[in-house]
Amino acid sequence: MAFSSNPPLGLYIHLPWCEKKCPYCDFNSHETKVIPEKAYIEALLHDLEADLPLIWGRSIESIFIGGGTPSLFSGDAIDALFSGLRALLNLNPGIEITMESNPGSADIEHFRAYRETGVNRLSIGVQSFNDIFLKKLGRIHDSSLALQAVDSARQAGFDNINLDLMYGLPGQSLEQAMADVQQAVDLGVEHISHYQLTIEPNTLFNHQPPAQMPEDELSWDQQCASQALLSKAGYQQYEISAYSRPGRNCQHNLNYWHFGDYLGIGAGAHGKITLGGENRVLRRVRQRQPQAYLSNKGFDCISSERELDTADLVFEFMLNSLRLSQGFESSLFTENTGLSLNEVLPTLQAAQDKGLINFTPNKICPSDRGLQYLNDLQAMFLDHKTSKNQAFFNTPIEIIHS
Repeated sequence: MAFSSNPPLGLYIHLPWCEKKCPYCDFNSHETKVIPEKAYIEALLHDLEADLPLIWGRSIESIFIGGGTPSLFSGDAIDALFSGLRALLNLNPGIEITMESNPGSADIEHFRAYRETGVNRLSIGVQSFNDIFLKKLGRIHDSSLALQAVDSARQAGFDNINLDLMYGLPGQSLEQAMADVQQAVDLGVEHISHYQLTIEPNTLFNHQPPAQMPEDELSWDQQCASQALLSKAGYQQYEISAYSRPGRNCQHNLNYWHFGDYLGIGAGAHGKITLGGENRVLRRVRQRQPQAYLSNKGFDCISSERELDTADLVFEFMLNSLRLSQGFESSLFTENTGLSLNEVLPTLQAAQDKGLINFTPNKICPSDRGLQYLNDLQAMFLDHKTSKNQAFFNTPIEIIHS
């Protein structure tokens, strides 16, 4: 592999605590009543300092604060975090800074404090506006708190808001799924992440599956009808589960989908860093348990590190970039993997023969059928001779945040 330049660089910050672990959640989140804010912010900054030699001279294009429930942190704690970030990093003047929040976890004063620190995009985990389904999902908020959260965010000055919505919920009809999407549209938010409830390993739902899970045909009908509604309302689907008003795509997630670089700090955070001068790409994972992370004060917190080989680069690039409904420029593959497109030409041709992609010398785009059978399309680029890629394919990473 050979890189002409390094890809764009984002920063992911993981705040791992929440009030209650949801039964479908497979993220690294931990229930707590008391958050050690000061100690954790200090650990995050120590963690970041240790990675600075890997990114000398590079600017940060986007920041995403995920969890857990980051909005459980006080405005003062987030302000201290950003004071440290600005002292250590070169932040792009037009940087997008997203913070996740759950309804009921923060009030208007919290939102104002976050906005004053520089957070300019809020992602609210609504999941549904129907109290029946919120209860089935184990959520601790109700529909009134969801509506209040959006109103409070607007009053606090946020003009870029994402709402997370689920479909395919236990016992959910097509009409009920559509009502959730219509409510989000009526609120006028700039971005909607709309994804199907899936039962993941190592979750409560995996051990105690909910009753009345919808048949695949119903879930597909819910997805198609929602896509049509969102399109009619002016939302563009730019990724398999992401819809936005024009110009309001999530820049941080687009960097993931384009196989850009990102530092990951915090308990359980993942990072991917290109060392262009050395023609190497590293994946690094932090210690998962918050107490272990805190006990080391953010120092020596890498639990695993590996260098990506050619098979890894091919598969991981396609795993991400094929999620984009409009596809990607062919040149991006070489720019962000350091590899020639010749590495994947036979597989691209095979995917096109199956009707899963539309492929020209300049652009690669999943077809409608390819988006419908995305896992099958991505798996075509899996090197079956190595087990580590298969493990990665089955492992959730923080790119699901929105």
